[in-house]
Amino acid sequence: MAVQLKRIGIFVKDMRKALEFYRMLGLEIPESADEEKHVEVEHNGLRLAVATRESAQVVYGSWEEPSGYRIELAFQCASREAVDVLYRQLTEHGYIGHRGPLDGFWGERYAIVQDPDGNLISLAA
Repeated sequence: MAVQLKRIGIFVKDMRKALEFYRMLGLEIPESADEEKHVEVEHNGLRLAVATRESAQVVYGSWEEPSGYRIELAFQCASREAVDVLYRQLTEHGYIGHRGPLDGFWGERYAIVQDPDGNLISLAA
């Protein structure tokens, strides 16, 4: 039996705010999606689903506010300098920086920002 990863899904409080953030990371999402309860986009062969918390209640039968670090979404930047630029653009736009750009011991330049729902999003090169 072959099993394949179908999509990565996140639940959000405010669809418009969430989609605005992910557009800044390069995802092509039509503005008309801001009013939807469930949106799926494909990016570099991966499928990302963004759905409202109300959708989670339908799917799972309830909603519990998450705590702690449950997943990581990492976005590859074109260069080490691009990590710094994107981090600065996001934080200047009002998103919360979790860790400013730095060089990891594993050889990657990375930074971490919070999306509007507090998920930690890595930027890497």
